[in-house]
Amino acid sequence: MEQTPTTSLFELHIDHQTSTFLQEASRWAKFLAIVGFVFCGILAIVALFAGSLLGSIMDRFGSPASGFLGSAFFTIIYLGFALLYFFPCLYLYRFGSRAQLALKDNDNEQMTSSFRNLRSCFRFLGILTIIILSFYALVLVIGVIVAALASQGRG
Repeated sequence: MEQTPTTSLFELHIDHQTSTFLQEASRWAKFLAIVGFVFCGILAIVALFAGSLLGSIMDRFGSPASGFLGSAFFTIIYLGFALLYFFPCLYLYRFGSRAQLALKDNDNEQMTSSFRNLRSCFRFLGILTIIILSFYALVLVIGVIVAALASQGRG
């Protein structure tokens, strides 16, 4: 019976099957990161055109000042979303690239760096998720309060 290497406190041994799984995961990570970078670029381009398009619509139906402010607002919002989406893609790309290099060169420092970037990706997405859920909870509470006040005003 063949024994597989065990994990000790100071050294991690990666067997062939684990190496294969990590290699495949790193390829998918790089692919998803590259697609994410493309979408970040598309979102940034859309931000520029959506702002000017919205500005021209607001100019047609409203004042020119509100059109400029509205277009600038939406441009900034879209660029903010593109920036928020960029960082997880960057961390994911670094994980994929460094994991592939570490497996190819059997380099423990590169593997550590790759997992540090994977941790940063998950940490960023986790914090962002907490912020979004908190925002949803706040909107829900405000909506319930406004609905309760509106129903009291009618009665």
